[in-house]
Amino acid sequence: MLLEAYTKEFNYNLKLATPVMLGMLGHTFVSLVDNIMVGQLGTAELAAVSLGNSFIFIAMSLGIGFSTAITPLIAESHSENNKIKGKLYFKHGLVLSSVLSFLLFGLMLLAKPLMHLMKQPEEVVLLAIPYLDLVAVSLIPLIIFQAFKQFSDGLSMTKFPMYATILANIINIILNYLLIFGKLGFPEMGIVGAAIGTLISRVFMLIFLWWLLHANVKSKFYITNIKIFRLEKSMIKKIIGLGFPSALQMFFEVAIFTAAIWLSGLLGKNAQAANQIALNLSSMTFMVALGLSVAAMVRVGNQKGLKNFLELRRIAISIFLLGLSFAFVFGLLFLFLHDILPNIYVDSDDFDNALDNREVVSIASKLLIAAAIFQLSDSAQVVILGALRGLQDVKIPTFITFVSYWLIGFPLCYFLGKEHVLGSFGIWIGLLTGLTAAAILLYFRFNYLTKRLITKEIIQ
Repeated sequence: MLLEAYTKEFNYNLKLATPVMLGMLGHTFVSLVDNIMVGQLGTAELAAVSLGNSFIFIAMSLGIGFSTAITPLIAESHSENNKIKGKLYFKHGLVLSSVLSFLLFGLMLLAKPLMHLMKQPEEVVLLAIPYLDLVAVSLIPLIIFQAFKQFSDGLSMTKFPMYATILANIINIILNYLLIFGKLGFPEMGIVGAAIGTLISRVFMLIFLWWLLHANVKSKFYITNIKIFRLEKSMIKKIIGLGFPSALQMFFEVAIFTAAIWLSGLLGKNAQAANQIALNLSSMTFMVALGLSVAAMVRVGNQKGLKNFLELRRIAISIFLLGLSFAFVFGLLFLFLHDILPNIYVDSDDFDNALDNREVVSIASKLLIAAAIFQLSDSAQVVILGALRGLQDVKIPTFITFVSYWLIGFPLCYFLGKEHVLGSFGIWIGLLTGLTAAAILLYFRFNYLTKRLITKEIIQ
């Protein structure tokens, strides 16, 4: 009966989270297809996309992390039935996210010279720079889209971002196929073609989501007649107060995986390509956990607005259990298929690069064993972070993520990842340790906060 108190929430949690999962999986699936297409060009091209995306992912983490501040505020104002306050939250969140998108674009352009200073293979760097130029532009529509998405999630309208994402992904795959390989009369542009496809699809994604929200009665009020030049200092302060630590949380996590890419690059292009394969496969399962994290953020934010803290804790724990269940299944799949999955990323008929391809597959298959084990930790930490954001608790979790990833995880990645120690596998042991530490510490934080809120509720 005790377990039933949590499992009975599974259906509703999945109903809320599934559109987010599908939308995010769509993003990752496109990345998978991109990597498979680019992998046909050669291991240097695959490593170049990995290197270019490592910079983009850092910028994305800051933009997407900041925009997550919008969701709990919208969820709370929605449960209070305060549309005016909700519209103010959205307006200020949209303006701040838009400003941030242009700043991050500029930062990416300034960061390009770093590629030459990172001791990455020169062949890889020369391929990565033109790719980065175009994908950096796509940050602007992506982060603005993210502001609209977080708003939509806060209203529990998670299907609209999913529709926009899926359609954009279809456009992306088609354009990538045409432009990478030069099909149907289009120029053969290699990885630059992949970057152009990404840019066009992200512009479409933003426009389409705005159209869907504008056409819907529930959301139209919030996004029309927005006076963007009339801003309130208190609102800006509140959103920055939530958004900045949230951005840092995501940055710390993405940055350590980016560091893993760079450390892999020091081991050679084959190690870097293998790392990209393992990361790509892991990110697909991570998107399921991310969907549940959004569900946790929305439902906890709603219950916080209603001041129903016993229900808040019960619902949050039910989402934690659901996330761990998925993670367990994914971990088993990675273990059983670790020798098979990497082969889809390389061209088995490419005899010129046969030795490189075999080495990439061999390394990647070992990395998937480590990836299988950290499914549980990765799922737990991201779902608990979602619940804490729903509670609007962001400062202490930011400190926890920093300690876990950079004072525990990264030193292990660095020392174990050296060629004469464990190489690529050592890097992933470090990642696993950091994620596990984060999951444990974040749960302690959630447990402490919810018990304190329940105690106060009982006393009152």
